[in-house]
Amino acid sequence: MTNNRFIKLLSSGMVLITLLTYSLAFADIHPALIGDGPLQKKDFYTKLAPESEHPSIVKSIVYKLKYHHYEKIKLDDDLSKIIFDTYLSDLDPSRLYFLQSDIDSFTPYRQKIDDHLKKADLDLAYTIFNQYQQRVIERMIFILSFIKNQAKKVNFSIEEYFETDREKAPWPKTIKEQDELWRKRLKNEMLNLVLSGKEKDDIISLLRKRYRSQLNRASQTNSEDAFRIYMNALTQVYDPHTQYFSPSASENFNIQMSLSLEGIGAVLQRENEFTKVLRLVPAGPADKAGDLQPGDRIVGVGQGAEDDIVDVIGWRLDEVVHLIRGPKGTVVYLRIIPADAADDQTTRVIKITRDKVKLEEQAAHKKVMTVTRKEKTFKIGVIDIPTFYLDFKAYHGGESDYKSTSRDVNRLIDALENEDIAGIIIDLRDNGGGALQEANSLTGHFIQKGPIVQVRESNGRVTRYFDRHSNIVYDGPLLVMMNRMSASASEIFSGAIQDYHRGLIVGTQSFGKGTVQSLLDLQQGQLKITHAKFYRISGKSTQYQGIIPDIQFPPIYNPDKIGESTLPYAMKCDTIDPATHSKYNLTPQIISKLYKKHEQRIQDNVEFEFFKANLKFQTEQQEKTRISLSEATRKKERDAVDQWKLSWENKKEKQKA
Repeated sequence: MTNNRFIKLLSSGMVLITLLTYSLAFADIHPALIGDGPLQKKDFYTKLAPESEHPSIVKSIVYKLKYHHYEKIKLDDDLSKIIFDTYLSDLDPSRLYFLQSDIDSFTPYRQKIDDHLKKADLDLAYTIFNQYQQRVIERMIFILSFIKNQAKKVNFSIEEYFETDREKAPWPKTIKEQDELWRKRLKNEMLNLVLSGKEKDDIISLLRKRYRSQLNRASQTNSEDAFRIYMNALTQVYDPHTQYFSPSASENFNIQMSLSLEGIGAVLQRENEFTKVLRLVPAGPADKAGDLQPGDRIVGVGQGAEDDIVDVIGWRLDEVVHLIRGPKGTVVYLRIIPADAADDQTTRVIKITRDKVKLEEQAAHKKVMTVTRKEKTFKIGVIDIPTFYLDFKAYHGGESDYKSTSRDVNRLIDALENEDIAGIIIDLRDNGGGALQEANSLTGHFIQKGPIVQVRESNGRVTRYFDRHSNIVYDGPLLVMMNRMSASASEIFSGAIQDYHRGLIVGTQSFGKGTVQSLLDLQQGQLKITHAKFYRISGKSTQYQGIIPDIQFPPIYNPDKIGESTLPYAMKCDTIDPATHSKYNLTPQIISKLYKKHEQRIQDNVEFEFFKANLKFQTEQQEKTRISLSEATRKKERDAVDQWKLSWENKKEKQKA
């Protein structure tokens, strides 16, 4: 299958870097970092300039965005300001490196980015990037000097504060102000390590390695790195899934739909200086191990032994990927900050054995649950669908026994009906999507023929996908479970079931990925571009808002941290004309009655109350961005968090008793 087709069918469209496919050769240590001599900027800084092919690539990207992107966004002065701000934010998201004087010198060009792009003039982009590079190297040299000469004197009894969220903070006005900012930043890093139980000498050694490593990587930055960041500052203002792939990234963007891959099975993204888990590949090693979750941040990676973990804070995403990736059967240790951690000092180490992910391991599977209501016993069939899969090679090769979601579910339904079930639950939790035609075919198992989904192209043409078979595989009671990680094809299926009033949707709001991407070749590299949008048969898009369940459960994943709506410049939900379709007997009146019964049932359920309270508590803790640098205060705050958790555990144990 071609890359073009794969992107159109790919589940969530969120593949930033997949651990299963990426490789990178690390560069050598810079000679100036060998030994313990004084560090000088001139040894690490090299002025970068555009490569000869870059201007023609710029012209091609600008052209393709204008004529092929779904959103007809005009490249003008207003967009120029957004691209300018995005470029600075991508380079320095926490406003730690640039000085206000740097920003002042760039600002006259804020409304001229569009003119530069149209002329394929990259001088301004490289001027900004080169200044950034110098500032990064200056900061690394400063902080390494501070670690060497001052770190042992850091006093954790002084009550002072550090602001961790500096996205909208003023840029430092002077070097002195910047030095003080970095002093507090380093003190916070040290205090986090103190509170995790490390000794001061070990902390100093770890931080010295961390910043020497960052300085080394800064010295290795090349022209293609600068060009990629600038081009993606342009592409992402159209939408977060439109992306420029440099030649090396394009070469590695080679995930096959057959899913015979090797690694740990996770998709990562960069979040400030951390590597964040975006999602897990269903049935992959990380998913099977059960210890790594979306939203977790990876801060250390080790090969084969827990005590060999390398600190990866501040590393580039591709470098972290390289370190995690490895041969089948080998072990990788990850030190993570869990997604539900109250602060950055809460870390734990997990172990994952690298392996391959195969299609058969992601196949739908069933089980039967027995429930008792009013002294009556019912058998409920549960079909878990990890992904919408299709063996494209066998399908296009004309093989009669090709494997697919809809075929497997058909077989599972037959088996369940032989067990005299009273209803079926389709479990789509954590299902990031997959093949569109499988979502279409699966919906057809539960309805008579009719439209399933609408796709609107950038030129306005709307294509409707139909189930044209009048036979129904299963016409009994149906419930669909979903959560925040249910995306794309999962949303198409559940949206159609909801619009037909065919089944009850239960769980939490889905991801909201309702756009379609394709890969366009450039002179070098590729452009992944959003060219179409999914719409339900009701006419409403699944984009941004996703599917709202009929009966909502407390969320496990924080919807303010994970989901399409959390991504910068995400396209919004809108509507087109609905498709004519029939409706089944699950009326709004019936759903209302079910909802009231559900509310009554959970009123005194401490588990439900805990999920609600826990999300609220986590959110409150994570929103505290002004943090104390006093060890005593931080311990007191940590004890309060532990006490809160203990009180809820006691409540749950009391109800069980």
